[in-house]
Amino acid sequence: ALYELCWQVVQGNLNLKHLYLSFVLVCFQELREDMPSVLADVFSILDLETSALEEKNKRDHYTQLVGACLVTILKERLDPETLESLGLIKQAHQFNQKIVKIKTKLFYKQQKFNLLREENEGYAKLITELGQDLSGNITSHIVLESIKSLIGCFNLDPNRVLDIILEVYESRSDQDEFFLSLIKSYMCEPLTLCHILGFKFKFYQEPNEETPKSLYHIAAALLHYNLIELEDLYVHLMPLDAAIIEEHKRDISEAKQIARKLVMVVLPSEKSEDKEKDKEKEEEKNDKPPDNQKLGLLEALLRIGDWHHAQSIMDQMPSFYATSHKAIALALCQLVHLTVEPLYRRAGVPKGARGCVMHPLRSKRAPKPAESFEDLRRDTFSMLCYLGPHLSHDPILFAKIVRLGKAFMKEYQSDNRPEDTLLSCFLSIADQVLLPSLSLMECNACMSEELWGLFKLFPYQHRYRLYGQWKNETYSSHPLLVKVKAQTVDRAKYIMKRLTKENVKQSGRQIGKLSHSNPTILFDYILSQIQWYDNLISPVVDSLKYLTSLNYDVLAYCIIEALANPEKEKMKHDDTTISSWLQSLASLCGAVFRKYPIELAGLLQYVTNQLKAGKSFDLLILKEVVQKMAGIEITDEMTSEQLEAMTGGEQLKAEGGYFGQIRNTKKSSQRLKEVLLDHELALPLCLLMAQQRNGVVFLEGGEKHLKLVGHLYDQCHDTLVQFGGFLASNLSTEDYIKRVPSIDILCNQFHTPHDAAFFLSRPMYAHQILSKYDELKKAEKGNRQQQKVHKYVAACEQVMTPVHEAVVSLHPARVWDDLRPQFYATFWSLTMYDLAVPHAAYEREVNKLKAQIKQIEENPEIPLNKKKKEKERCTALQEKLQEEEKKQLEHVQRVLHRLKLEKDNWLLAKSTKNETITKFLQLCLFPRCIFSSIDAVYCARFVELVHQQKTPNFCTLLCYDRVFSAIIYTVASCTENESHRYGRFLCCMLETVTRWHSDRAIYEKECANYPGFLTIFRATGFDGGNKADQLDYENFRHVVHKWHYMLTKASVHCLETGDYTHIRNILIVLTKILPCYPKVLNLGQALECRVHKICLEEKDKRPDLYALAMGYSGRLKSQKVHMVPENEFHHKEQPARSATPASQQNGPGSTGKPATSTSKTEEGTSEDDRAKDKSQGTTKPVNKANSAAAKVTTSNGNGKMSLRSTKAVKERDDKEKSGKEKKEKKEKTPGSTPEAKAENRREKQRDERAGKEERVVREGKEKTPKADREKVKPEEKSGKDDKVKAGNGEPMEPSRERDAVKEAKSKEKGDRSAVAGSLKSPGPRSESAESERDHKRRKLDSHASPSHSSSVKFLLYLPERSLPLHIPAAQKINKGELSHTEIPTIAMGVGKHSMDIRMIFCRIGRDLLKDLAKKILCILSIFILKYLPIFILMKAISVPWEERNFLSISIFHVEFFVFVFENNTHLKKKKKKKRLAK
Repeated sequence: ALYELCWQVVQGNLNLKHLYLSFVLVCFQELREDMPSVLADVFSILDLETSALEEKNKRDHYTQLVGACLVTILKERLDPETLESLGLIKQAHQFNQKIVKIKTKLFYKQQKFNLLREENEGYAKLITELGQDLSGNITSHIVLESIKSLIGCFNLDPNRVLDIILEVYESRSDQDEFFLSLIKSYMCEPLTLCHILGFKFKFYQEPNEETPKSLYHIAAALLHYNLIELEDLYVHLMPLDAAIIEEHKRDISEAKQIARKLVMVVLPSEKSEDKEKDKEKEEEKNDKPPDNQKLGLLEALLRIGDWHHAQSIMDQMPSFYATSHKAIALALCQLVHLTVEPLYRRAGVPKGARGCVMHPLRSKRAPKPAESFEDLRRDTFSMLCYLGPHLSHDPILFAKIVRLGKAFMKEYQSDNRPEDTLLSCFLSIADQVLLPSLSLMECNACMSEELWGLFKLFPYQHRYRLYGQWKNETYSSHPLLVKVKAQTVDRAKYIMKRLTKENVKQSGRQIGKLSHSNPTILFDYILSQIQWYDNLISPVVDSLKYLTSLNYDVLAYCIIEALANPEKEKMKHDDTTISSWLQSLASLCGAVFRKYPIELAGLLQYVTNQLKAGKSFDLLILKEVVQKMAGIEITDEMTSEQLEAMTGGEQLKAEGGYFGQIRNTKKSSQRLKEVLLDHELALPLCLLMAQQRNGVVFLEGGEKHLKLVGHLYDQCHDTLVQFGGFLASNLSTEDYIKRVPSIDILCNQFHTPHDAAFFLSRPMYAHQILSKYDELKKAEKGNRQQQKVHKYVAACEQVMTPVHEAVVSLHPARVWDDLRPQFYATFWSLTMYDLAVPHAAYEREVNKLKAQIKQIEENPEIPLNKKKKEKERCTALQEKLQEEEKKQLEHVQRVLHRLKLEKDNWLLAKSTKNETITKFLQLCLFPRCIFSSIDAVYCARFVELVHQQKTPNFCTLLCYDRVFSAIIYTVASCTENESHRYGRFLCCMLETVTRWHSDRAIYEKECANYPGFLTIFRATGFDGGNKADQLDYENFRHVVHKWHYMLTKASVHCLETGDYTHIRNILIVLTKILPCYPKVLNLGQALECRVHKICLEEKDKRPDLYALAMGYSGRLKSQKVHMVPENEFHHKEQPARSATPASQQNGPGSTGKPATSTSKTEEGTSEDDRAKDKSQGTTKPVNKANSAAAKVTTSNGNGKMSLRSTKAVKERDDKEKSGKEKKEKKEKTPGSTPEAKAENRREKQRDERAGKEERVVREGKEKTPKADREKVKPEEKSGKDDKVKAGNGEPMEPSRERDAVKEAKSKEKGDRSAVAGSLKSPGPRSESAESERDHKRRKLDSHASPSHSSSVKFLLYLPERSLPLHIPAAQKINKGELSHTEIPTIAMGVGKHSMDIRMIFCRIGRDLLKDLAKKILCILSIFILKYLPIFILMKAISVPWEERNFLSISIFHVEFFVFVFENNTHLKKKKKKKRLAK
């Protein structure tokens, strides 16, 4: 506005003559004090603008305006020419000269004395004044007045005076308050003061010069009191920031170079070169560089407590560069001491500790001391972060910070506060300060223990996070830490190279010292060595006894990190076995965690997480940990004595059940239990393992080798059994029941397999029954045994009734038609501990302890006090075992009484006994017998117990037969460990059978009149009172021989498959059952031959199979002395003439002696009955002996059936027996009819012919050389192959077909004549009465289906491929009837699946009809032999009857019409040939 007003005047728009304009300008000057200066500025601008204008009137207007408003300040602002025109000066030239003279006088002419020599008196008095005693009433104000007087009196230079004041202050640095107030009063210009200080610092920047600390102090004091600015002073300090950064990088590279040299292998020549280079570097270092003035100033600032300016300086430098200098680190530590002192005194000082009192700083501007944990966030945490790893210079401060952390954590945990910032701050301090500082402390075990006091209050997740940062990141952040890491690795190598079992103590101390500071680096190297060399595990574990608690925790983390290393493969390169490094680490885990008090939570959580991810490799770790810490071993290589001991109580298991006597596991097992309960890992681990068993096969097993999948499955299963056993024996009843849900929840909600679910629930049921039993005993006091038993039964009912209801949902409703839920639950809830008392095992262990006591007494070297302790220990164990045996005996008696009461309601058997046994095998026996070795024994003993209890509707014979007759599929589907358990189960079953087989008296006592040995399969209430339905001793021996034969057949089949799993599993099973099988010589020879072949084939291919085969072969040879010929194993009788003669090999793959069984023919069987049987396609057995002893032509292990008759060889073996029987028969026959005489003559002629053929065969064998006989074998084999091809639908040669059919026809003729003879000859009265009773029973049961018929006798009904094949003789057709014969329609099948088959023969020649009949018989026999096993298997797995019947008819339909088509083609070719011939 003022400019516009003046510009209007210059333009002439306003007239100066008007009085109001002058008045306005005067008023403006009165408004503000600086208005003249502003007006002068406006006039100066207008002067420049108007001087450039060409219009003179405007310049005149401007001159008039300025003249009207004359201001004294105009002489300073306007040009001399303008001033001259205004008349303010006379001449502009003279004015300029005058200004130059004044400036020269002011600025260049010395008015004051600067040098001391110029005015020494004045400066001397000044120094005296400043150096006087300041203790009196002398103040800075008084001294300042004196200084002013001296300056004025002696013309002293003020700047020089200020310099002298700073010099005196430097020498009297303790008088901060006086000099700072003096300087503040004397010189208030900060820049001048900075320049003077800068000149002082510049003086000391020359080489070999050292800046005095007093100068740093006064600079710091001036900064602290804001007399100067840091930015102004910082530029005067050396070295430059860029030089500092370069130096830091150089230090890091040198540290890395040193670390590389320590790791590398250096040759001697290179060592000498390196030494020369090191000498050169040392010489260079001797030339001392100038002081780092920035660090000196920083130290001074820290000393006086100026944290703000010190932090600003450190921010200009690389991380931890400043604090890497010890003086600065100590200064900062001292400042932290002062900051935390009040809080430490309140919360951190431990009880009984005094501590050193710290005096606070006098400066009021220093950081305020912390009074609460929240105050630590203000300055203390930031100071510690700047300090970093260099807190190691002050261990006392280290301990203080740790103790404050402990106090905070206790407060934090007691208040149950949510996670807050303070916790994060303490974790950051632990990560960035405490752990790195510990690395730089040399062998300070106390600090390590102090730090563990804080760390143990953190959850293991936080601790492991800190350890991971410490190990993987911290050591690369600072040159010192890089060097320390390299030195630690070098020292660790030195120790590990010399570690042996002999010097464990010395090496352990060295490892302990090294681990106090750098445990992560040390353990990382030790674990890497153990992964390569597993023989180091034992000495390393022993050498770790000198570690601190923190080190043990770090070791646990390092082990988990090594296990989780993603760069390492957990399988070997062949993908069939687990890597050795994983096995070594697992062994180390077990040993270390058992011996030392290391927290297990992290390791167990790691295994749990791996299981959640579907990975089962790491279960090996859990297995080792439980085995070592709890002393529970899981192995299938247990001896029979150990297995017997495992059926007893806990004390007997510990003493005799394991390979190693693992003692002192009480504390370690308690630690393991507490960790599982505290972290709620017990049930999750069990459920995950149970689910992972199937996951191993279906999720993990896709691309893995079958051997590895089996191993992982076994490992998962064994660990589950081991872990479940640990929980059952260590958890209290309340803990166990609280954590394990009911059986239906386990199976239906958690999808736990039934066997695993019952395994987990079984201890719970036992606990509940015992607790309920104790309650009932206390409620009603009664000492009688009978009362106790009734109370026990009542307790079982109360506990198990909910279980019976729960198990119903586990299976479909039709299952419970045969098995009661009570039987199912009873089977799964009991153990071997409940069924029998191992008296021998108890006695054995007691005798061992007695012998041990005797040895202790006889040993003179043992001190008396030790003798006494050992004897007391052995005596106490002995008493415990005896008490335990007594307790188990009472328990077993109670259980057996309970089972006796329950047995009548176990099996409903609404269908057949066969169906009942099938469900029992499927749902109970097979799943449990492969669960564990104890369960394998339990299953065998349970079957025996059910038999002994005379359980209704339980067929013992059928159960045993199903177990022994179909082992191929079970063996093939087992893993390696399951094969061990299955073999043990079979061995126990065979032991029972062998005991019954060995002696008639035992058989009569334990089997006769028992329902289990009834040969009626229909479910009845019949309990075996009728001897006619019981299997006698001799027939039982036949059955046992059949079972041995079936085992041999299955074994040879598995051995001949060539499949790794089949061969391995059957060899394991055979090894397990060797005590009871083989007992027959020819079966043993067949096995020996095949195993020998396996040894030859697998020697260079699969070494593990070769080792198994060689082991079994050797043991089999040693068992040969116990084998007996077949006729001693069971009584072989001459076959009845009605039986179909068939050649038989006694063992698969062997050319042994024929084995046949005879049968009596039942009187009263008519031709009509046979015709009926023939039309129905079934053959009914005629009596019990026939069903018990029938044998068949069998294969060599591959299912090949021989059709060639060996009648002569067969009759040769039974010649003597048949002769005796004929004599007896003649004596019994009261009279003879002509028909009987004719029949006798025909029999005599056949016998003579058989004798001749036998002699011819024997002579031919004797005359044939061995080499020729061996040549014949391939021909026989090829013949068999041809027959097999024929069986598969390929056409046979006509001659061979004719021979085969002729033989079959001759056999059928013999059958007819034998039956006819038996009908005509009367028998004893008892036999006829017996046959009438059987005939009535058949009539009663005729309405039932074949599978439900009670008339079906035992052996023929059993699923055996070697049963005799009875083909009824064809009806004779006369020549005249062949012109046009229509066969009646035959309905084949049942109901909607029936088919009508109509065959019309139109003028077929007799020869062609014979040929056709032969081929029909052949195709029928091949059909039956080919598909019979399939139908037996379908029946075994409970396929409905209609579906089976439909399938059989369909298959026969296809086979038959294929045959008809081929036959028609053959006939056409034959006719064509005849036409061509004509």
